[in-house]
This record gives sequence, C-alpha cells and structure tokens, in this order.
Amino acid sequence: MKLYLRFYLIIAALIFLVSCTSLKNSPKPESQNPQAKSSQQVVTLDKNFQIAMGQTIYVPIYSHIYHNDERQILDLAATLSIRNTDLINPMIITAVRYYDSNGKLIKQYLDRPIQLNALASTDFFVNRTDKSGGLGANFIVEWVSQKVISEPIVEAVMIATEFQQGVSFVSPGKVIKSQKNTQNTSL
Repeated sequence: MKLYLRFYLIIAALIFLVSCTSLKNSPKPESQNPQAKSSQQVVTLDKNFQIAMGQTIYVPIYSHIYHNDERQILDLAATLSIRNTDLINPMIITAVRYYDSNGKLIKQYLDRPIQLNALASTDFFVNRTDKSGGLGANFIVEWVSQKVISEPIVEAVMIATEFQQGVSFVSPGKVIKSQKNTQNTSL
C-alpha cells in the first residue's frame, strides 16, 4: 500500500513540476505588450494631424475592496479595456496614465501614441499585488481621431479569487473632456 502511495506522490510531483515549467516558459499574452498587437501601431502626431474629435476619460480603479464587518481587505487585479466601436475608422490613443488616491501619477503606460484600428481593442493591466493606487486609484485615457467616429468603450474590470470565492465587477469610464472640430465631420 505504501509503495502505491509513494508512486502516486512521485507522479503528482512530476506533473506539477512539468506544468510549472511550461507555464514559466510560455510566452506572455499580447495584453502584456499592447504595442505588439496587429490591430494597432505606434504613430507620430505632427502639426499636420487634423483632429476631428477626441476625449479625456476618467476610469475608477479599485486596487482593493473591504469585506466582512472588520473591514478586511480583498486585493483586486484590474484590467483597463479600450475598445474602438467604429466600424470603419481608427482612433489614436494618446495617453494612458494611472493615478493613486491622492491624484499622484504612478505610471504612464504609453511612451508614444498608438493607433487602434476599427473594432479593435487593447488593454492595460494592474497586478493584484500592486497596492500603489489605493482604493481611489484611476486611469486617465486620452484619444483623438481624424474623422468623427463612434465613441469608444473604456472600462475597467476588477477581479479577485480567494477561498474558492470570486469577486468581479466593471467600472465604466466617464468622459470629463471632449473636443470636436466642426469643420471635419466626414464619416
């Protein structure tokens, strides 16, 4: 009986080690490097770039939430999702900035603007162990386009799984500034 138990433990340990090795060596998903996606490209905005419309969007992020009567903390991972809803035209994401509860800039996710093609999406991730934002963290997303397009969907998904329980919710973005050039209204 003990021989069978040892055999099964050795097999289980080998399977565990093989699965850990394959996870460690697997490539990072595209969402970890949004500039590598085929639906978008790095662009340069020069003085000839004509802006037809654009927005600045505020997206609340919760790095943790309280639960139980003792205000126990449940840490959350957050994914910011930006989706171009236009059927034909691209949009240019000019800035994605992450701020803490005090309004201090923590991280700027883009070095240069990126173009997001029609119906394409991209995402930016805040790790569950990243507590730098605090409870009142937020993203500021800025985008522009050369034509009038349908407004993008910008939202965050927060998630945690702990003790065989799962918590997830969506936090929609709110437009805090809009710009529209009435001279360039072609669709």
